Amino acid sequence: MKRPPAERLAAEKRGRQAERIAAWWLRLKGWQIVGRRMRTPAGEVDLVARRGAMLAFVEVKARGSAAELDLAIDERRLARVAKAAEILWHELAKPGDDMRIDVILLAPGRAPRHLANVWHGG
Repeated sequence: MKRPPAERLAAEKRGRQAERIAAWWLRLKGWQIVGRRMRTPAGEVDLVARRGAMLAFVEVKARGSAAELDLAIDERRLARVAKAAEILWHELAKPGDDMRIDVILLAPGRAPRHLANVWHGG
């Protein structure tokens, strides 16, 4: 079921804010943001970050409460990010680079939860 336009706009605004917070968090941890909302035929990657020879393709999820975060990410979503990352890899990788899929979960009043290397194929 499609959301009404006003609801879609509000969700879009919340999503962009969550991505800004996640990018800030990653930079504090020594990552450089090399891409935001990168679209591919397979889907979109919220953030792409680099630290040394590691490229992280990051899915960002924000929910109204910490309890809701446990349901925010599933194998289907991770598979979509992984497919998009494979496409973007050819554009962004340097010789010797490695890659991983990460998730950053955000809820009000809590520090971001960064889950590293969450996708192992499937």
